[in-house]
Amino acid sequence: MPEEIKNTIKEKNNDVEFNTTFKPGEIAPRSIVDEMKSNFIDYSMSVIVSRALPEVRDGLKPSQRRILVAMNDLGLMPSAHFRKSAKIAGDTSGNYHPHGEGVVYPTMVKLAQPFSMRYTLVHGQGNFGSIDGDPPAAMRYTEAKLSKIAPELLKDLNKGTVTYNINYDGTRLEPSVLPALFPNLLANGSQGIAVGMATQIPPHNLTELINALQEMIKRENKWKGKAIYNELRKAKEKKETTPQTLNSKPEHYFENYVNSKQVDFSEDIRTIELRLKENEEVVYPEFKSEINPTELIEIIPGPDFPTGGTIYDQKEILNAYTTGRGRILQRAKASIIEGSKNRFHIIITEIPYQVNKAYMIEKIADLVKNKRIEGIADIRDESNKDGIRVVVILKKDAQPKAVLNKLYKYTEMQKAFNANMIA
Repeated sequence: MPEEIKNTIKEKNNDVEFNTTFKPGEIAPRSIVDEMKSNFIDYSMSVIVSRALPEVRDGLKPSQRRILVAMNDLGLMPSAHFRKSAKIAGDTSGNYHPHGEGVVYPTMVKLAQPFSMRYTLVHGQGNFGSIDGDPPAAMRYTEAKLSKIAPELLKDLNKGTVTYNINYDGTRLEPSVLPALFPNLLANGSQGIAVGMATQIPPHNLTELINALQEMIKRENKWKGKAIYNELRKAKEKKETTPQTLNSKPEHYFENYVNSKQVDFSEDIRTIELRLKENEEVVYPEFKSEINPTELIEIIPGPDFPTGGTIYDQKEILNAYTTGRGRILQRAKASIIEGSKNRFHIIITEIPYQVNKAYMIEKIADLVKNKRIEGIADIRDESNKDGIRVVVILKKDAQPKAVLNKLYKYTEMQKAFNANMIA
């Protein structure tokens, strides 16, 4: 390498032009505007790729994936004994995640909360928080292992099914994605805020997802016949050596293939792609289904939130599935019954997703106190381990349906989930 590298840098900053010659290791003049642009783009991509947005293939953010991998390393299968959460968070932080265990633990807690995850990936033992917003116990008091469905994300991980990257300190390898034998991104959904973008994917019912996938596969158009036919013709025109598998094919085989999807051409593709590689024209099979969103919504009528509730406006749901963005309206599930002393009760048994139940009850009490809602005599929270039960006791002269409509209007008993499906 020569002692001096001569480079001319011409950048404009306040109408000043820099022309300089510099040696390796020296600082070169650079416009602060361009430097800020470059650094901000690098930071944005780091947040998007390494922190905030989930991977489409396994539906996990890097922190979530690393927790599951660390638990897999510890052998914490559903049939195993529980281990201290502090041990899991410590191993995740020490081996895979370049942050302290205090950051890892809240992520693990969310994976274990049945009101946050449609299908929990961690089975927690101890206080892992509540739908009332109560914080979880410290990690030294709680224990955890993988839930029953989590191993399906990790299955065949050690069989060369995925690529690996070097971890943050260069001491071991970590998978860039999990094999994921079920569609976790759609089953559990995801939420995250990156730089300049955010994602909000609702959870769905796994049975409905599998039924939809089966229907898509039944109506697939697996091969692009014309594209493959043209590539093979190009190879022939270039007088490349014809593979033995092609020699054995009868005359007009390729023409017949274009008109028929039933001819097995997979072996020929694997053979011919090696011949086309030098021209960067590798032929791969491409999956494409003929099913459309209108037909899919008959199988998947909408999201399936872990807290239950009722979803309205299927047109908006279809719009969300078609465009990736939409407003999905949720309502608490409530019934009106006649109680003692000729008073009606409103019984709330399911609430919208991501609603704090204690805050919702407090909000109702404030509205009654400020006389925004009239006709309510008392509110009781009778929720227990079997589920949610909030009892709103009405006054004798109250109109039950009118009171219920006001509760929907003024409280989080009615809430919109703004879907923005980015991953």
